[in-house]
Amino acid sequence: MVMATRGPSARAGTYRRQSGGHRAFYPAPLPPNPPVDITGHLQNQLSRADAALGRLDGSIQTLPNPDPFVFMYVRKEAVLSSQIEGTQSSLQDLLASEAKVLKPDKASDVNAVINYVNAMNHGLGRLSDLPVSTRLIREIHAKLLKNSRGSRLTPGQVRTSQNWIGPAGCTPAEAAFVPPPPDSVGECMSDLERFIHTDTNLPLLVKAGLAHAQFETIHPFLDGNGRIGRLLITFLLCEQKVLLKPVLYLSWFFKQHRQQYYEELQSVRDRGTWEKWLMFFLRGVEEVSRQAADTARQILILREEHRTVITNRLGRAAGNGHRILEHLYERPFVSVDDIQKLTGTSYTAANNLVKKMVECSVLKEYTGQARNRRFWYQGYMNLFEDS
Repeated sequence: MVMATRGPSARAGTYRRQSGGHRAFYPAPLPPNPPVDITGHLQNQLSRADAALGRLDGSIQTLPNPDPFVFMYVRKEAVLSSQIEGTQSSLQDLLASEAKVLKPDKASDVNAVINYVNAMNHGLGRLSDLPVSTRLIREIHAKLLKNSRGSRLTPGQVRTSQNWIGPAGCTPAEAAFVPPPPDSVGECMSDLERFIHTDTNLPLLVKAGLAHAQFETIHPFLDGNGRIGRLLITFLLCEQKVLLKPVLYLSWFFKQHRQQYYEELQSVRDRGTWEKWLMFFLRGVEEVSRQAADTARQILILREEHRTVITNRLGRAAGNGHRILEHLYERPFVSVDDIQKLTGTSYTAANNLVKKMVECSVLKEYTGQARNRRFWYQGYMNLFEDS
């Protein structure tokens, strides 16, 4: 027998006792009822978040070439979102892996982050012909878990068994939260998709915040729900052209406030506190947007500083130096062979050019080897690394 249990508020859904004795949560369809109260402090926070996001989108357009900036931010989000789930890899590890200079003992964690990058790029590429939907989410999920430690947990398939959230080894009865049973997941996802594509007159940032929380509550997969749910935010903003480039990495904010992140989501389920969750979510949008816009400004400053150094100190080789500098914004790790191919010079000339750029503190030797050395653009990388 399945019995419903109404808590202090059934605004977000209800808990129902299951045949196994545990309680599972059945989310109510969005939008919330009664409607979200977007007045007072929440209205002010929404205005600040909207303004900060607008400034971020504008600041990206001031960059000479925004694509390298996007390249780094996609990887930044991948690293941070994966760290929330327990991986230890850093942005430096990821880029070193892509440059094939990563130490073997770090490979397994980095593979999970690489999958995240591939999943995000796949999803962004599909938005031109496929809306944010269960189908797209399943495709992204398949990319996320491909050949990883979660690959045995039905990549790309909505779960057909019960999952739960809690300490390792706990049972559903001991869990902190039990999402809806598998036979309800399909209907829950259909309701969520309908909400996303129905004009509810809700501001898009509010809609994105509601959708993220609802997805995490449904928990439709056996693994990867947190990462997919955070990707969903980016896809919604890019699909609606609120962001022209995917440079809002909310995982930084969620990681910094991880305990509150989980508590606010659980409070929505237990007490229907949608407005409180949205205040937290929108504060994250504001903080991360300001930080990203500031990084864009610092990139412009760094670029001009290094262009001046190269012009003043490299003499006749300055032209090739500038070519290398622009390449470093796309690929911060390079070898002498890479420089030779980029400049079309001899190996000796390329090696001398690298040596001069090291002396100018543009490049720094990374591998510590006598042969097959790799160099990296450390100053640029430092702008993206977590403090």
